[in-house]
Amino acid sequence: MFRLFPLLFIPIVVYNLFVFGGGLFGAHDVQDLLSLNHGLSLHMFSGDTWKVSGADFFIIGSLVLLFIEVVKSTHTTSTELINHGLSLAVFVVALVEFLMLKGFATSPFFYIVLMTLFDVIAGYTISIIAAEHDLGIGRAGTD
Repeated sequence: MFRLFPLLFIPIVVYNLFVFGGGLFGAHDVQDLLSLNHGLSLHMFSGDTWKVSGADFFIIGSLVLLFIEVVKSTHTTSTELINHGLSLAVFVVALVEFLMLKGFATSPFFYIVLMTLFDVIAGYTISIIAAEHDLGIGRAGTD
């Protein structure tokens, strides 16, 4: 079940909760919820202060899930083909939300949409290359 589920669906669902249920988190605008007011400040050895916002944590978590998705795409089972199809559906839903729904036209959500696109392209590309290696395609004349 874990291999079938596109993990980048998780940040999209969480973002939907922020947009549609923002009042539950004490913010009526998703920009306020993800702003620097809800982050932390880290004092660096250089004397600078690195301000990390809620959006930064959201993107970091999404990148971790993207990495797991790319690793999952190295398998060439029928489950992975279903996962690629579901990942494409997640990308389409995220793109429609970004373009059409109020509250989704933010940089963090745009990065999530790009990650879902990257997941789809990388998933299909890696699967095709892995299948070629499994079948021995493209090895003619190398003997």
